Amino acid sequence: MATTTSPRWKKPLIICALVGGLVGGGYVAMTKSTPAPDVTFIDLKGQKVSTQSLRGKVVMVNFWATSCVTCVKEMPQMIETYNKYKGQGLEFVAVAMQYDPANYVINFTETRKLPFTVALDSGGDIAKSFGDVTLTPTTFVIDKDGKIIKRYVGEPKFADLHKLLEKELAG
Repeated sequence: MATTTSPRWKKPLIICALVGGLVGGGYVAMTKSTPAPDVTFIDLKGQKVSTQSLRGKVVMVNFWATSCVTCVKEMPQMIETYNKYKGQGLEFVAVAMQYDPANYVINFTETRKLPFTVALDSGGDIAKSFGDVTLTPTTFVIDKDGKIIKRYVGEPKFADLHKLLEKELAG
């Protein structure tokens, strides 16, 4: 019996599908608030945004990939969430995973008209700083004091996410 190995690009798809299927709209919560790492995101235009510069705002950091079915599925709701709360001080950074080709990310960002900061993690350092993120989508909610208050692995339940954002933005 011959064995075959999957091409490298299939692994992220398989992981994404497993997370989407297993988590099923659920999330993994942090048990206590943890300081967000000090990182600098570089957006698609080369602008730098640091976690330090985002202090005083509620921030969502979403690790995603263009090859991740669940990521693509949740993106319209992420856009809707950002548009709903940006006027109240929400910041949003979508971090494309290291294995995602830059031209795919740029094309996705432009065709979907993503209204928030999109950053490339070409070295994988940002994902490592956030606890070695390997599963997509993974989304962190960071409070105004720079503490991670929630980590969602898989697509979040958006009604619950909105309640959390409303509470943090008001506080």
